[in-house]
Amino acid sequence: MTTVYDKAKYHYENFEEDLPQKQAYVHTGFFIGWLIEHDMVSENFKKSFENLIADFKQRKMTGPEVYEKTGGVFAKDMLNEEGNQFAMFYFDFDTGEYRYHYLEAFDCKGIFEAYH
Repeated sequence: MTTVYDKAKYHYENFEEDLPQKQAYVHTGFFIGWLIEHDMVSENFKKSFENLIADFKQRKMTGPEVYEKTGGVFAKDMLNEEGNQFAMFYFDFDTGEYRYHYLEAFDCKGIFEAYH
């Protein structure tokens, strides 16, 4: 069984009703985009989603769109060793800092705290 870091489904099932479902792909999609840019995705992910990755790198697609088109599940098998080490440390919702940096960058602390 593979480790799952996040699922968009969890977020869109728990969003307030007035937010579009696509919002569930944003925060993790940004992270996945960063991982793609820094070559931290697995060889299998690269082979399976070669066209999506090419479109992302050519700025024809966003990280959230990649996340949505790859099924909206962010899991360990999507990443290489370095990517997993980084994700386990930085992305973890309880102990990682990604959530805080994301909220700071987009000035949305109040929205996130109300949601969670």
